Amino acid sequence: MIQEIDFFSDTFDDIIAKDARYNAKAYALLMNVVHNLTSNGNHVSGEDILAEFKETVLDQYGPLSYTVLTEWGLKCTEDVGEMMFNLTEGRRVARDEGDTPESFSCGYDFKEAFLGPYQT
Repeated sequence: MIQEIDFFSDTFDDIIAKDARYNAKAYALLMNVVHNLTSNGNHVSGEDILAEFKETVLDQYGPLSYTVLTEWGLKCTEDVGEMMFNLTEGRRVARDEGDTPESFSCGYDFKEAFLGPYQT
């Protein structure tokens, strides 16, 4: 029987020891996004991850989304990509040979994506 991983109890200490730019809570959130997207066993693109990440963050943190993300060290979609590759190196997620950091470049502007919906 395979035990399901509880990403929210993972401290990500091994990853943070190598790259301390991002908070463990940010890794837990991203792992939850990836887990939800890949639960059917399919590979997903960087664009898919970014879209689901945005939706998840806005759903969970609403008007505080941008503040939460920046406090956790995320300022742009490239940071999400960096975290994904850190998770790959930390053996939390698998990677295809076609996966590149560029697939997370210029996905969307963080301020516009996470502040825009709440500005009047």
